[in-house]
Amino acid sequence: MHPLFRQRSQVLAIEPLPAVFPTIRGAEIAASVIGHRVAGDFYDSLRVSPERILFGLLDVAGRREENASILAAAQQTFRSLGVELFSRPEANESDAMTELSLDINRKVIETSKGVHPCPAFIACYHERFGTLCYTNAGHTPGLLRDSKGIVELGSTGLPLGLFSHATADAPIVGLEKGAALMLVSRGVVECGERGEPANELGLERVKQAFKQAPLNHAQSLCTTILDLARNFNAGRSFCDDLTALALIRTA
Repeated sequence: MHPLFRQRSQVLAIEPLPAVFPTIRGAEIAASVIGHRVAGDFYDSLRVSPERILFGLLDVAGRREENASILAAAQQTFRSLGVELFSRPEANESDAMTELSLDINRKVIETSKGVHPCPAFIACYHERFGTLCYTNAGHTPGLLRDSKGIVELGSTGLPLGLFSHATADAPIVGLEKGAALMLVSRGVVECGERGEPANELGLERVKQAFKQAPLNHAQSLCTTILDLARNFNAGRSFCDDLTALALIRTA
């Protein structure tokens, strides 16, 4: 094998696999990214049982060329252990989510050979019950919109990658028909004048745009939020990845 080809193969081998969202009965899920893929934003989703869909949005610290192997290792754990833990109909989703988060946490530490912050929002949607079991490990709050308004699904534990035995709570919330979940990466909230909180987009502007947006399609909902960030940035180059992920319960 030519050395150059072998080198390229090794680089490709550590990249995480692209996410292909599964079809969900009575709901839909989508994600969008803008900006150059230079940082650690990463999302994935897969069906882990006949009635459960697992998905997550991670923000691994550092540049892409430095953390690609960490992303790939986290994804491998997310996919393989996710199926193992959530495939049984009688599985306790909160316990399974806590164990999954703990194992991804340890994989991040092991792969990075030290402390490597990785905020993460990981959730499991149950098609039949319309419930969402989630853990928010130091990530930007998830936004849940229903007929009563918008609530924040805030942090339930420390970011992954810090302490090998750190655990996060995994509450369960119900989604009524027409409800939507919006996840955005830190890059969305902080876009604008970097290091100047008063001149950043901020979570409140994201909430207002989410509140006013039609909940017709998950993909268009992501586009609405990222267009908000693009317009707010007023032509300045993005110094971070910007990612939005949406889940809408349609039935």
